[in-house]
Amino acid sequence: RSVFPPLNGEHQSKSVNDAFLANPSLSVFLAASYTDSSDDETSPRDKQQKNSKGNGDFCIKNIKQADFGRREIEIAEQEMPALMALRKRAQGEKPLAGAKVVGCTHITAQTAVLMETLSALGAQCRWAACNIYSTQNEVAAALAEGGFSVFAWKGESEDDFWWCIDRCVNLEGWQPNMILDDGGDLTHWIYKKYPNMFKKIKGIVEESVTGVHRLYQLSKAGKLCVPAMNVNDSVTKQKFDNLYCCRESILDGLKRTTDVMFGGKQVVVCGYGEVGKGCCAALKAMGSIVYVTEIDPISHCPIMDGFRLVKLNEVIRQVDIVITCTGNKNVVVREYLDRMKNGCIVCNMGHSNTEIDVASLRTPELTWERVRSQVDHVIWPDGKRIVLLAEGRLLNLSCSTVPTFVLSITATTQALALIELYNAPEGRYKQDVYLLPKKMGERLGSPYPIHTHNLFLCTHTHTYHCSQTGQPYPIHTHLFLYTHTHTSLCSQTGQSVADAFCLSEPCTISLNRWLNPLK
Repeated sequence: RSVFPPLNGEHQSKSVNDAFLANPSLSVFLAASYTDSSDDETSPRDKQQKNSKGNGDFCIKNIKQADFGRREIEIAEQEMPALMALRKRAQGEKPLAGAKVVGCTHITAQTAVLMETLSALGAQCRWAACNIYSTQNEVAAALAEGGFSVFAWKGESEDDFWWCIDRCVNLEGWQPNMILDDGGDLTHWIYKKYPNMFKKIKGIVEESVTGVHRLYQLSKAGKLCVPAMNVNDSVTKQKFDNLYCCRESILDGLKRTTDVMFGGKQVVVCGYGEVGKGCCAALKAMGSIVYVTEIDPISHCPIMDGFRLVKLNEVIRQVDIVITCTGNKNVVVREYLDRMKNGCIVCNMGHSNTEIDVASLRTPELTWERVRSQVDHVIWPDGKRIVLLAEGRLLNLSCSTVPTFVLSITATTQALALIELYNAPEGRYKQDVYLLPKKMGERLGSPYPIHTHNLFLCTHTHTYHCSQTGQPYPIHTHLFLYTHTHTSLCSQTGQSVADAFCLSEPCTISLNRWLNPLK
């Protein structure tokens, strides 16, 4: 108010001009704040940008936003104690010296802390976004200003998305030797376009259920060319990132986009894995009437948690909100979309945009109406409309943010997995998918002041680890659990748990020299 006094006409213009002359940074602030608006429709691919050091090996929205992105990264560092401790303790030894990491993840302030940690440990990084809506443009600018090769901006087209991934991978004179992926798109692109690169790649680290599923498919078909580390099914990722993160971010994403009141609303959550559990718990606490759909015969625990287990076609006409979080495809098809009530909110909390059949809505008889960023009305000929969020893409990272604390644990797990695969002697890992050792996950909990005990070390948690392999039961494997016995069987194959896993010995590289200081 002191900068822009409530004057009219020429006096107001003069006051504004005087304010900019007195404080030139205001013009940068306004330019940065409104970069996502319609004022700048130029595609980043058509711009020639360089950072302050003259480097132009990046493609982002606006390099002038770098200062604001740097401040966001500094805030994120305060909530990422494990990752910062790993950076402090291990940067002297440079365990990733010589590593050339190509990554495809959400580009946020938290990811930036991970990238800068990998760089401090000796790695060279090139990065693209795994989601066309989740990139924080100011953070991408800060990374580009810091010398990172980043190719991403919020609101990419499908063509832009694959172009950015290709720019990360296809650089003359630069050959990646490690992959850090979220969803499997980067791995898929290299496998499809540059298969010879796998001759020098030491391993893949994958963090999402979708990407892990794709890796297991490759492994089963005998087409997995390098060892891969499954971060998604680690103890830390399942509990913190999938459960606790989604428990908070589902409400944030829905509120920011629709301003909906949850009390009394009827909501159906498709899928009752860790993500589904988090969503259900949050919505129930806000007073919503929550229904759950789940096809896994072992996951009927929503009944025990007080939720009604239904088939989607039983409630689709009456619910106010539909949320998918299965990791599957075609969960909500056109038939269900046609039967929804007027004003029904439809969104997805899974990684991929295949759970809601959005393609079936792009037909001549339906009208699309943009309400605000990431919010569309899809209108039927009779006037009925549904509210589609983020065009069926990941709601929380497309329309809001997620807790930094949670991402610290996942990011540290990813960093340790990269260190393990990169430093493993030849022959330790075969061309298969591996889980992180349980002990590694337990130690990651120690830097976090959660009351007076470590969440990972409670007795109940330990009863859900295979006593033969020491590994946690992976979510992708359906298990019949007989506590304290060795008779757990895979419902798909009938094998014992140890046989079904097909895991070799756990990691043996001495990560203790970096993990112990985290205590």
